[in-house]
This record gives sequence, structure tokens and C-alpha cells, in this order.
Amino acid sequence: MVIQGSSGRDRAAEQQRSFTAAFRTAGLGVEELWTEYFGVGGDAGFLEVDAYVHGMTALSARDRDMLAHVVNEYLDLHADARRAAYSRPFRNPRPTTPPLSALVELVDGVHLAAPDRLPVIAHAAGTALGVELTVHLVDYEQRALRPATGTGAPPLDLDTTTAGRAFRELEALATTDRSPTLWMPLLDGIERLGVLEIGVPEPEDLRDPGLRAHCRWVARLLGHLITITTHYGDGLDRTRLTENRTPNAELLWSLLPPRTAGVGDVVVSAAVEPRYDLRGDVFDYALSETAAQLLILDAAGDELVAATALAAYRSARHAGGGLLEQARSLESTLAGRFGAGRLATAVLAELDFDSGRLRYLNAGHIEPLIMRGGTVADPLGAERHAAFGLGAEFEVVAEDKIHPEDWLVFHTDGITATPDPGGEPFGLERLIEVLRREAGSGHPPPETVRQVVTAVREHHRAVLRADATVMLVRKLDRATAPRRPEDERR
Repeated sequence: MVIQGSSGRDRAAEQQRSFTAAFRTAGLGVEELWTEYFGVGGDAGFLEVDAYVHGMTALSARDRDMLAHVVNEYLDLHADARRAAYSRPFRNPRPTTPPLSALVELVDGVHLAAPDRLPVIAHAAGTALGVELTVHLVDYEQRALRPATGTGAPPLDLDTTTAGRAFRELEALATTDRSPTLWMPLLDGIERLGVLEIGVPEPEDLRDPGLRAHCRWVARLLGHLITITTHYGDGLDRTRLTENRTPNAELLWSLLPPRTAGVGDVVVSAAVEPRYDLRGDVFDYALSETAAQLLILDAAGDELVAATALAAYRSARHAGGGLLEQARSLESTLAGRFGAGRLATAVLAELDFDSGRLRYLNAGHIEPLIMRGGTVADPLGAERHAAFGLGAEFEVVAEDKIHPEDWLVFHTDGITATPDPGGEPFGLERLIEVLRREAGSGHPPPETVRQVVTAVREHHRAVLRADATVMLVRKLDRATAPRRPEDERR
């Protein structure tokens, strides 16, 4: 039961009367009550609790709620309510609790629904939960959060608003400037899609851990549904587009994996530019329980070579081929399809999660970097093979080791070669400086990738025209790794 009233003093008095009645029903002693209350984190003394039980003093809302929790748990465990017996147990066909009702609203509502209706279905789920839900999706440039409701509401800036901070830092944040609101990251796995705006009835609800957990469940399911429905409709995708993609960009974007994914303590995050005129850069990865297989490739502005090379890589990988087989598949496919003169540089890699063993093959590409302890360790400088398309033989795979909290950074030359208006390239030193700054920021990997791309854009001071791609792989320690749902229940 939740007490609602006109003033905080009236609500406190009514809560105390309700507590006293429940305490008498439970048959607890004051000493036992105080012991259990102390065990769940209460810090009021025995005499204060005794006085509160007998209506002789007031306590803070936090202490009142903790005492109510102790009594209610005791009643739940010991109440002996008699009911008419059935011949066997029957399950209730409809959900009886708000959080389950909200999840059912999403699951049932999305069945045969157009993607455009998902924001309306989310609002209905919020009603079942007793809150008001509004979906905001991040644009593909990752500069603003745009409401998916189509009401014409202005976008929310990613760098200057509380909603943007919740997105950047993957943290639920509260605001009370207009009405009490919780801003919760909207994720598919760990890929950032936007934020969920959660309007709550009263400011006290913002501190309710149960409500936060329920909203987190809804946000996670909603994130999956957004990704799924985007595959068969353009309604939500149009919310995220600020301009039309060119045909070559549509081809390559349709082939790319999610921009961020993670397994255990390893996270992969990437970004490609220009978002609307991508021509020759692609990245790829495959994650299992034990390893990550990785690719970054630059086809020098030739989208057909990039798409063909990506298909050849995946074909060999799906067949169980290792790095040498993957490289040979790339080489033979490009030579057979295009003949001489159509080239691509690439790095192919495999990372074993348990040992940290990194095996890689560099085909004419820029050397990847390893950030360790906030500084750049030696680049992965093993001898480079020739670029794909030149008929090279691939016989040798290099090795290195990745330690917990290392950052493995792949990039194309579009990152370092992008010039400012005076012609000075962004350069390796600026890239390293951004990575060093991010190493001390505590930002999650996708935010680090966003900061790299933002720095390149600001250096160029114009719309990027040449392809620029960065892919970051972080092996996190347990304290930094995103928690699994089962971890949050402990």
C-alpha cells in the first residue's frame, strides 16, 4: 500500500498509524523489530524505534519505510490466510503486478504492429507501470536525442542535457526542474539507442529502487524491440536520420554489425564516417564465450570492393577458417571478382578472452595501437603483408598479449589524415591525446569512440567526405565490466 495525501506531515502520521496496526498484527517484539531493522541498514537507536512504535516520536521517511519493510516481510512469511481449495494449482492467465503488466503490454502490443507504433506501445506499458514513458532515439551522428513520438518536440543535445549525460555515461539520472523525471539509457545489449524519459507521479518515486528496476526491465526489452522492428520498417530509422544516405552508404550500412557489443569482460565499439556517404570502410566482429574475431578494412572508397571483401571474410569465418584461411579467401575473392588494381587494406585479428592472446594479420593497413595504463604501448608492428588484391601469399600470423584494462585501437587512415582548413592532418598524436584523455574519464567504450569521431569532426570544421573508421576493443576488469542481470540480483 502506498499512502497519498496532501502534505508530508499528514502522510507521515497516516503511515505511522498504519505501521502501528501492522506491527500489532505481526506480533513482533520491539527488540526483534529493531534487530531486523538494524540488519537492513537502519541507524536509529532502539529507544527511538520504541518511541516511534508507540506514537511518541517521528522518524525520517527512510527509517519509516525500512521499519514498514521489516514488518511487511514478517507478515508475508507468517500470515495464514485461508482460501477455498482447488483440485490442483492454476496459474493466473493475466499478470497481477505492475512490472509484469508493463512487460506484457510491450510483448503483446508489438505483435504484428508497425515499427512506428512502438512509442505508443511503450506509453501503454508505462501506464501499466504507473509512469509516463517517452522514447528518445539518438541520431546517427550521435549529436542529439530525438523524440520518437513524431510530435515535433525539439531534440535534446547529447553534450549539454541530463538526458544526454544519461546516454553518454550509461547511467539513470533524475531531474525535478519541471516535473520529476528519470532518464534511463535505452540499450540493445550494450549498444546505445537513446534514452527512456520516465515521468513519475512524485519526487519521492525517483529514489524508489524497485521502480528503477522495473523501468530498467522495460527499457531493456524496449531496446531489443526497437532493433528488431527497425529491420522491417523505416519509421524509427527515419527518426535517427538527419539527411538521406547515398546508395553506396546504404549498401555498406546494411552489412555492418551493431556499433557496440560485449561478451563477459570484453567490449567492442566502432564508428564510421561519413554516416551518410560512406564509400569504402567497413568493420566486423564475431563474439563467442571464449574469443573475439575482428576485422577493419579500407577499400579506398570502393564500396563494391568493401562489400565483396566483407562477404569473403565472413564466408571463411563461418566455415571455421582461421586468420590465414580468412586472408586467403579475401585475396582469392577480390582477384577473381575484380582482377588487378582493386585493392583493400585490412587487419584481421583473434583475441582469446581467458589468456589475452592476440593473433593478427596486417595486410597493408595502419598499425593498431594498444593503450595500457593510460599511455600508448608499442603499436602492433609485426611485418605487414601486401594489401589484398595484389596476389600476395599469406603464411605468417603475428602474436601479442592483451591485459585487463588494455584498449586495442584499430583505425583507418581517414582518422589521422583528415585535415583542418589549413591542410594540417589530425595526425596520430592528436588521436593518442584523445585516447589518453578518455583513459582517465571513466567513460564507457562507445562514448570513447564517439569522442574520437567528435575530435576529428571538430578538427576538420566541415562535413567529412573521406571515410574514417575507428574500432575499440576493451578488455575490462570485473569492477568495470557491464553487469549481467543475474549480477544485479545479488
